[in-house]
Amino acid sequence: MLTTVFWNVVFDGCEKLFILRVERTAAFRQHHVVGFNLLNFDFKHMRYSGTVLVAGATGRTGQWVVKRLEHYGIDYRLFVRSGEKALEIFGPEIVDRITIGSIENEYEIDAAVNNADAVICTIGGNVMDPDELPPSAIDRDGVIRIAQRSKEYGVRQFILVSSLAVTKPDHPLNKYGNVLTMKLEGENEVRRLYGEKGYSYTILRPGGLIDEDEPLQHSMLFDTGDRIETGKINRSDVAQAAVEALWIKAARNLTFELIQQDALSQKSFELYYKQAAKNIGNG
Repeated sequence: MLTTVFWNVVFDGCEKLFILRVERTAAFRQHHVVGFNLLNFDFKHMRYSGTVLVAGATGRTGQWVVKRLEHYGIDYRLFVRSGEKALEIFGPEIVDRITIGSIENEYEIDAAVNNADAVICTIGGNVMDPDELPPSAIDRDGVIRIAQRSKEYGVRQFILVSSLAVTKPDHPLNKYGNVLTMKLEGENEVRRLYGEKGYSYTILRPGGLIDEDEPLQHSMLFDTGDRIETGKINRSDVAQAAVEALWIKAARNLTFELIQQDALSQKSFELYYKQAAKNIGNG
């Protein structure tokens, strides 16, 4: 059974009215807010009060982005190709958060970005699947189209998950549709659009993506200038860094590479962001 609850919460010194849709599950005798579990939610973790659109939410990195947004109690929407897949992954409680569409269709993108305050873009082609669109259509044109339409609709912050080695045209991965070069061209347009006053971007260039740990279980290396030759990183940590970029000032207008290092529990990646931004200042 769904119930609407009106809840006054003091956040950042201001009283805000939260209108929450709460579902009571009789079998488990508990209440939870549609989209995140109320019993596990702690308002002291809330760092960002806007609405975030996740593009590519059903991908493995996108799924982790959604989990981290839920962890911090951040309102989100999903832009996905398959509503059926999204419901299978996230459950029926997110049905009213989904926009189904293609990155090739401006009107469907418009429907997704409307009323979003920020976009976290995790789209990327599968270069090993001949039936998939080529990198030029996804990693370049798709990213550019989402960034353009987002800005047109007043989205102020754009966070893009790209890749290590995008500035190296001779890299072996470029044998597959020039995927790294296509990612770089997508990045360049994001920087052009969101580098203007009143807007901001963060572009993450992770190393090889793995799925071994929960987030914040390793020390990290954040660097700039595409100087890291190789390395790996958990998708959960890429998602953590992308979500923290919503509120960390040092992440604004920053393009950086990131890989994991030693096993060492972390509370946040803020210090790594600050060091990466400082490296640019010293460059």
